[in-house]
Amino acid sequence: MTIVWNDPVNLMSYVTYVFQTVFGYTREKAEKLMMDVHRKGKAVVSSGTREEMERDVQILHSYGLWATLQPDSVK
Repeated sequence: MTIVWNDPVNLMSYVTYVFQTVFGYTREKAEKLMMDVHRKGKAVVSSGTREEMERDVQILHSYGLWATLQPDSVK
């Protein structure tokens, strides 16, 4: 799974935009995930094969978000 962590740099509107752009999420889903990041400190934004998750992490890094890859068994 790909996890995005809260950071003191990116605006909430920007994080929502990135989730919509990268994953094609609706505004509502992107905002819910952004609020999870804001309130809970992190959100699982995608899951799939290791290769897909590595790609997602790299893309999110290119947008300036703090993202990590974790096996699905670790929550």
